[in-house]
Amino acid sequence: MEAATILIVDDEQPIVDLVASYLTAEGYAVHRAFDGPGALALARAARPDLVILDVMLPGLDGVEVCRRLHQETSVYVLMLTARTDEVDKLIGLSVGADDYLTKPFSPRELVARVKAILRRSRAPLEKATERPVLQFGILSIDPERREVQRRGHPIELTPREFDLLYAMASHPGRVFTREELLQRVWGPDFAGIDRVVDVHVGTLRRKLEDDPTEHAFVQTVRGVGYKFVGGPR
Repeated sequence: MEAATILIVDDEQPIVDLVASYLTAEGYAVHRAFDGPGALALARAARPDLVILDVMLPGLDGVEVCRRLHQETSVYVLMLTARTDEVDKLIGLSVGADDYLTKPFSPRELVARVKAILRRSRAPLEKATERPVLQFGILSIDPERREVQRRGHPIELTPREFDLLYAMASHPGRVFTREELLQRVWGPDFAGIDRVVDVHVGTLRRKLEDDPTEHAFVQTVRGVGYKFVGGPR
């Protein structure tokens, strides 16, 4: 199997060099960028499988870089932040980041997170041809192409948003706890907080529904979690 390509983006060169040395030792192909515009340009050229992205960057911050990356690609993103408060972590995750790590961090832990993300990302693709297209009135979900359409118009979802939607839509009406969704979508290696599920459900509603407050596709089950209900006909 071809080695994954990873783009490291941080304005502190010693951190970039340290992370690069660990990832190179694991057999990954590594690219480096030191500001937001450079990260976007290199991501377009190198087509990495995963981007390690610092939040605080010159030129364009990491949250905006992540947002723009996911307008153009399905790349996986691991965000680095020196901020420890929960709100900043959730802001990053709400634009499609797959995981986060707070500085200072252990390079070995970072490598473990990278492996976990890449391992989770391959599993759905390997099984895609075995799964049928799901049709719910105006909404269709194609796991082989990883595409979602509403009234025949494509909806752009991040990889994690798609996985979350498919996990619930595969069992319409079933109530999932946040912990169950974390296990199914983020995997057992995820070390973050369960509120990341709430953030991703919120972004799904904004993308899928005419009025996100109506909860036409994904309903909240108070005190438990969420269920997919199929939406309007």
